[in-house]
Amino acid sequence: MGLDMYAFTTAEPITAEVDFTTETATELAYWRKHPNLHGWMEQLYRAKGGSDADFNCVNVALDADDLDRLERDIRNQALPHTEGFFFGTTRPDEIDLDLAFIEKARAAIAEGKTVFYTSWW
Repeated sequence: MGLDMYAFTTAEPITAEVDFTTETATELAYWRKHPNLHGWMEQLYRAKGGSDADFNCVNVALDADDLDRLERDIRNQALPHTEGFFFGTTRPDEIDLDLAFIEKARAAIAEGKTVFYTSWW
């Protein structure tokens, strides 16, 4: 049990920035119990109009501007402190993984794919 977090890509057109479904997706990144990143993604989800009360098993698309903001917040250690049942604790060594994800996500967007985040807890 715990917070499992994923970034995926899809070549399918999506119809909304949040709460969309896809038929095919390829895993781009996986995190286990990185609650501060999850909190950042939840803030993005809400800013884009997402309304799922738990922010669980829902999708939020990430565009180039989102990735720029995420990179800035990671480098400035400005991810929001986030807690939850079975969420664990964000560790400093995750910064390199986060930045590697951003690099891969930018490459996927450059190829015309949609990058999105989801979680399951």
